[in-house]
Amino acid sequence: MANNTVLPLTITKLTIKIIMLKNSRILLTLCFIFILKISYAGEGMWLPQLLKALNEGDMQSMGMKMSAEDVYSVNQGSLKDAIVHFNGGCTSEIISSEGLLLTNHHCGYGQIQSHSSVENNLLKNGFWAKSKKQELPNDNLEVTFIVRIEDVSKIVLEGITDQMSTKERQSQIDKNIASYKQRMRPIKHEEIEIKPFFKGNQYFMFVTMTYTDVRLVGTPPESIGKFGSDTDNWVFPRHTGDFSLFRIYAGTDNMPADYSITNVPFKPKHFLPISLDGVEEGDFTLVFGYPGRTNQYLPSSAVAQTMNVLNPAKIEIRDKALKIVDAAMRSDEAIRLQYASKFARIANYWKKWIGENQGLKKSDAMGRKHKYEKEFITRLKADRTMHGKYGSLLDDFEKLYKEIEPYALTRDYYNEIVRRNIEIMTVASYMNRLENLYANNGATGYNGFKARLEPFLDNFYKNYRPEIDQKVFASLMEMYVDADILDGAKGDLAAMAKKHGGFDKYAQSLFESSFVPNKNQMFKLLSAAPKMAIESMQKDPLVQLAKQLSDAYDANVSTEYNNLNTKINDLMRIYMEGQMEVFTEKKFFPDANSTMRVSYGKVAGYSPRDAVTYNPVSYLDGAIEKYVPGDYEFDIPKKLLNLYETKDYGQYADSNGKVPICFLGTNHTTGGNSGSPVIDAHGNLIGLNFDRVWEGTMSDINYDASICRNIMVDARYILFIVDKFAGATHLVKEMKLVHPKKDAKVIKMDAPKKKEKRRKKRRG
Repeated sequence: MANNTVLPLTITKLTIKIIMLKNSRILLTLCFIFILKISYAGEGMWLPQLLKALNEGDMQSMGMKMSAEDVYSVNQGSLKDAIVHFNGGCTSEIISSEGLLLTNHHCGYGQIQSHSSVENNLLKNGFWAKSKKQELPNDNLEVTFIVRIEDVSKIVLEGITDQMSTKERQSQIDKNIASYKQRMRPIKHEEIEIKPFFKGNQYFMFVTMTYTDVRLVGTPPESIGKFGSDTDNWVFPRHTGDFSLFRIYAGTDNMPADYSITNVPFKPKHFLPISLDGVEEGDFTLVFGYPGRTNQYLPSSAVAQTMNVLNPAKIEIRDKALKIVDAAMRSDEAIRLQYASKFARIANYWKKWIGENQGLKKSDAMGRKHKYEKEFITRLKADRTMHGKYGSLLDDFEKLYKEIEPYALTRDYYNEIVRRNIEIMTVASYMNRLENLYANNGATGYNGFKARLEPFLDNFYKNYRPEIDQKVFASLMEMYVDADILDGAKGDLAAMAKKHGGFDKYAQSLFESSFVPNKNQMFKLLSAAPKMAIESMQKDPLVQLAKQLSDAYDANVSTEYNNLNTKINDLMRIYMEGQMEVFTEKKFFPDANSTMRVSYGKVAGYSPRDAVTYNPVSYLDGAIEKYVPGDYEFDIPKKLLNLYETKDYGQYADSNGKVPICFLGTNHTTGGNSGSPVIDAHGNLIGLNFDRVWEGTMSDINYDASICRNIMVDARYILFIVDKFAGATHLVKEMKLVHPKKDAKVIKMDAPKKKEKRRKKRRG
């Protein structure tokens, strides 16, 4: 099945002539090029403004009926004007002329949770505004549009030479960027961001506009929006209605404005019509969004370290934390509500790392990297100048990654244990920051940070249970002491735990004697004069532990890790330059960095292992098969069961009379593509991206067309839930529903008749 996803290769007359030369070295190179293109077909997260030059032909050969100008244009409304960066972490898209915004349920989860309580549980029951007046405003939620993208490499890299040190190079780049931003003078509401691409070999400017009045319009209950929850996460077949609806509001001039009851729905330059025709295997799919981060061009030494050292450590740490939190959530509904979002966040990457390692091994990522690097060296040897510039790179990488490994491993242990998975340690570290600000900037610095910290703390304690965190603390801190990492980074943890009779008793003592786990004590302390508050912080055992561990990390890990990492990054810039110079026949795309990208592919199933094949579409029937009454992952609302039993599907069933829920594609996606629209060949919405298959999560490092699949909610299921399940038909009426396939068939059938009429007219 994977072979169907490979882009066709065109053998030109020039290629044939070269083959006829019978030069063994050239023939070897050509064979490698052929393998390279087959292996990487369908791969890529492409900059939309460059589609005309790089991708339009490929996209149209795969079935796209649009032009590159239809996808990205500065002079007229195009697809890019409907694609919105959702709160800096996800993607969303406009689906009506009144600023109706579609994104994933998990992207809007924090906002849905903020409006929920035990008495009015929107997470459990769902929410549908019956009118615009009922739409719910959200604090600290913003969405960003791209106005235009420009290549500013020449300006940013002006004055840069190969003789510069890393520090000198970056200093000159920073000066060039600052100078250019001053000259640009963007219009009101526009902002400028300049980001590096290809490891700093190229720079692009993004002119953006951000709206901050974004209101919750509708969300299914999490029994639909999170159906399958953690068990099904990263796994196909999925049966999850992972979507939510928001609306952008603007001032009367359609420009960004702070929340006000006088604001009006935003009028977009473009919105996405929604296709009711659905998908079939082989259909063209375009995913438009803001992918977070990938590392496609790493050397084999880096991939080996990720697979064999760093990922296993992080997986083990989160596994311990998740088991403790999961047990608590299953014992109490109130705890489940409080910890649902946090648990999902922790579990998401835990499971991703597991699948990534499995996929890297299955796809022989190391073998592919070694072949690629061997060809790189072979080509370099044919050119003395290039060999002198790039010939030692891979050996240098090998040495540096070996040198950085103990620091990188210790860094991951520290970040996962001290900074992420023990919640209270994060709060304790903020107390140390207050202390430092007071020491350096007096009451002014202290009060400034305190004003920003208090809203965070108020929200933090609302969803915090110290008795759970205490157990996590005891388990993970013992793990930290036992880990094979740099001893100096551990501080005096072992001695302190031994003094108290073990980590369980040590954790109990800390949590009982510290003010940090207690909201009332925390805010009482913060209401005191800065000097008095600082004195209390300096005596607090948890605050002091956070400081000791931070100091130990800084002294033993941070500086050396950063120095080595800077050297690696500098080598990566040169290696990236070398790859692009050596493999001139290859079209390179820049690694994802949370900027707007396009990936294109096809609807396709896959076969992850022997005798196992997944069809590309899942149906409501499959959700019913998974149904477990009362289970927090696989329960199904009674109304949805009734709709299934009566087959009351409206216009949202496929030609077989079944309701599709999810489908698979070969699009190259990653974190940040959550909520990305899936667009058909004509520019209509056919689905909503929300996940990848477990076997293909390694696509961040090594894309393989045979097993890398993204998972999307079918647009028809979204409409079915909004209309038939929720009864929010007024929202469907606001959208533009189309039938591009049926219309195309009508045109195709009518064409011969019209042609015959023209012939008769000419004869007459």
